[in-house]
Amino acid sequence: MAVQSLEDISVRGKRVLMRVDFNVPLDDQGSITDDTRIRESLASVHKIIDGGGRLVLMSHLGRPKGIPVSSMSLAPVAERLRELLNTDVGLAPDCIGDDVTSLVNSIGDGELLLLENLRFHAEEEANDTGFAKSLASLADVYVNDAFGAAHRAHASTEDVANHVDVVAAGYLLQKELDFMGRATGDPARPFIAILGGAKVSGKIDVIDNLLPKVDALMIGGGMAYTFFKSRGWEVGLSLLEEDRVALADDIFRRADELGTQLLLPIDTVVASGPSDGANRRIVRSDSIPSDLEGLDIGPVTRGVFSEAVSQSKTVVWNGPMGFFEEAAFAEGTRAVAEAMVKATKAGSTTIVGGGDSAAAVTQMDLADKVSHVSTGGGASLKFLEGKTLPGVAALDR
Repeated sequence: MAVQSLEDISVRGKRVLMRVDFNVPLDDQGSITDDTRIRESLASVHKIIDGGGRLVLMSHLGRPKGIPVSSMSLAPVAERLRELLNTDVGLAPDCIGDDVTSLVNSIGDGELLLLENLRFHAEEEANDTGFAKSLASLADVYVNDAFGAAHRAHASTEDVANHVDVVAAGYLLQKELDFMGRATGDPARPFIAILGGAKVSGKIDVIDNLLPKVDALMIGGGMAYTFFKSRGWEVGLSLLEEDRVALADDIFRRADELGTQLLLPIDTVVASGPSDGANRRIVRSDSIPSDLEGLDIGPVTRGVFSEAVSQSKTVVWNGPMGFFEEAAFAEGTRAVAEAMVKATKAGSTTIVGGGDSAAAVTQMDLADKVSHVSTGGGASLKFLEGKTLPGVAALDR
């Protein structure tokens, strides 16, 4: 896909409308609890303002369902940008309209303005052409740097690009495409994928796409118990998708036909429930008691998975190995994260595919010690599924 980069265009004296993903978590007081997505956008922001562009940033925040909601204002984001950039950052009262147009036209070279939450208008998620044209009227150049929203065909990510003459990918979007593209298209081998999380159903297309490409596929997390059931094993009170058991059995068959190694947990940490104080036991994965729940991979599995990571040249990980939100069941997820850190130091390319796995490595202070942590959970999943991202396709000219 021939996508022009921000590096390839001139921005001096031009209004640059850049879609960013500032959908950051806020606490009850409206303070940002994780500014990773803001900080990841700064390379593109600096490129534009230092190059004399007139930068107009736009983003969504939360799910206001098409109406203004004060708790979902981008005001905290504007304040954090001011702190990070040490410069004035104006916040428009809306994202379209005469007042917004006047504000955009008043900013000078090297200055920037943040538009208010795009999703205060239902037309954004509807990919409404009129709304897209209103956004486009603010731009001489359109840049998409919002990988986390690139899998959505919304007005600000898809249709707006049809109404601006010059379009480009920002540095963050380009970095995501480069890392994920190399990993799935031309990986250094051995290439392994580690998939976790709650459900097989959420990862079916990822498995379908990766199974012929990887040398080994490791399964952990809640989705593993559906695979256990397909082997005829007791899973007790563990997460189980009964309607996906046959599918799991078919995945085993396909892996065997392709010569792809499929690794399941050998041992499992079980308890009566996912509370930090629950009594834990370690059992063989084919011997889970009927009155207990599997909540993490066991120590033997941690060793096997970690060894497989250490011997690989490319590793893609999406989904935690257990109920990592409780420290008692986070050891499997931590073991995989630490193995990826060691593999990175040894020269391997290691990619954490967003979502809960990204949250886990951030929580463990390991995010900066792997090759790449994706900023887009849903977008990274779609990419790993081999799907076209509308926000990227819109830039292909």
